[in-house]
Amino acid sequence: MNHLSISGHLTPETRCRVTRFPDSSRPFVSLRVEGEAIEIAFLASPGSAESLRALAAAATEAAAALDTLTAHGK
Repeated sequence: MNHLSISGHLTPETRCRVTRFPDSSRPFVSLRVEGEAIEIAFLASPGSAESLRALAAAATEAAAALDTLTAHGK
C-alpha cells in the first residue's frame, strides 16, 4: 500500500462495492467503501489477492470484536 492516512466512521448506511476492470493489458478490481461524505477506493492489481483476503479477515475480526463489545452492553 502507498502512503496515505484517512479515517472515516462506518455507519449502518455504509456501502461497499466491487467493480472489475478486466482490461487485458492491466486488469484490476476496485473495492469502494462509500458513505455520505467520503468514498474510499482500494485498487487491487494481479498479485494482490492475498492483501484483499487479509483486509477481509481483519474486517471480519473487527466485526466480531464489535459484536462482543455491544453484546456486553445488552
